[in-house]
Amino acid sequence: MTQKKSGTTAPRKKKTSKQLVAMAAVVLLVLLYLSTLITALFDNTVSHVLFRASLIGTFTIPLLSWVYIWMYGKLTQKHTIADYELPDKNQIVPQETEAQEENQT
Repeated sequence: MTQKKSGTTAPRKKKTSKQLVAMAAVVLLVLLYLSTLITALFDNTVSHVLFRASLIGTFTIPLLSWVYIWMYGKLTQKHTIADYELPDKNQIVPQETEAQEENQT
């Protein structure tokens, strides 16, 4: 019979492409902000260009990663965190219902 060792770890799960894109986006943003901060501290002539790039990257990198995750979900017919779902109008929170009834009387 084989026995499990108490010090062994569970096998690692394979990273999905969504996780890789999210990690790459975080790494890109951190590197972009660090490079902008370092050049601004040393008063380099390129600091205004890197500041502009970090401003643009602050919006475009998360947007592009969201679009990728959203398209991945649409193409594979899977629900992702990037899916936008409107709340159901028939579902009302009970606290809101009580407050509305008090206002009507």
